[in-house]
Amino acid sequence: MSTSEARSAPRRRSVLVVDDSELMRAILSDIVNSSGAFEVVGEAEDGYQAIRMVHELNPDIVTLDLEMPHLRGLDALGYIMSEAPRPVIIVSGVSRQLAEPMLRAIDYGALEFVAKPHGDQAREVDVLAERLLAALRAAVDASIANLRVQRAQRASARARRAVARAQRAYGIESAPSAPCVLGIAASTGGPRALVELVPAFSEQLPAAVLIVQHMPAPFTRLLAERLDRLSALPVREASAGEVLRAGTVYLAPGGVHLDLQRTGEGIMVQLEAGDPVWGVRPAADIMLGAVARHYGPRSLGVVLTGMGRDGAAGLRAIRDVGGWTAVQRAESAVMPSMPRAAAPFAEAELMLEQIPDAVLERATLHAATRKG
Repeated sequence: MSTSEARSAPRRRSVLVVDDSELMRAILSDIVNSSGAFEVVGEAEDGYQAIRMVHELNPDIVTLDLEMPHLRGLDALGYIMSEAPRPVIIVSGVSRQLAEPMLRAIDYGALEFVAKPHGDQAREVDVLAERLLAALRAAVDASIANLRVQRAQRASARARRAVARAQRAYGIESAPSAPCVLGIAASTGGPRALVELVPAFSEQLPAAVLIVQHMPAPFTRLLAERLDRLSALPVREASAGEVLRAGTVYLAPGGVHLDLQRTGEGIMVQLEAGDPVWGVRPAADIMLGAVARHYGPRSLGVVLTGMGRDGAAGLRAIRDVGGWTAVQRAESAVMPSMPRAAAPFAEAELMLEQIPDAVLERATLHAATRKG
């Protein structure tokens, strides 16, 4: 390669691989170095080494295992995001024991989760490579300023949620069928945004909330459980056949599309293992399109942080049927490409903290109109 060609070639982003397994470090390093766009500049086998090498090598991106000896991955993540913030991708096994650390990693500032393969079969390594490289590409454009370590919830909000939780213990299924529906699309950076957004929704919200978050199946259930603990509204992973109820949040399970079906009992959840859309399943376009089809002008749609353009067509469908649409303002998003793609079809561009009040106002108006 000539000197001029070397100057024009894009810089390979540096990656620090952190894992206590020598075999897994070798697999991850091979995936990264073979990409052409990234290169491994160091390998660490525990959290202490990771902290030291972050300062010594100043890598652009860190891949981090959660389950390690000496210093856990979660502790290392907390240090990195407080003292030397940069995109961190969690590459870890999935188990019940790791559920809480995985969800705490969202609060600490993890950008993405990539599940380790269960074995060393070539197909599983290929899937790992595909997901890891997608996460690395997303990390290149991530806004570190918006990956803040989250603070504890306000005491008053905790008290309000406790009261609402006690009230719904007497029978959530008695809630009326939803007069209107809010559909939310999120991808990269979405779990952190949802942890801020969903607990801020009023327990008086007269709408059902459907969420598509691009995550594998094990993580969507764990995220739903986490949001349910934090929120005044009940949050669950959606199940096929359940009727949408006002004041309930439904998170689309990973690996299937969330659609809707009209029945004599009301609008019902339908889960389908169709082809991926925009390379993802569940796809927000399918969910938002279903909301538009079944709720018409009583549809609400919001596109949050994420990579790609999933959600833009769905938001357009809601706008076209006379529903209300909004996107998260790009400067507040970890990854702005999804809200930017959907912005031409949005009635409003809002900061994350402005969305709950705007949704409550619109949903209350729809509910009152329907009663009248």
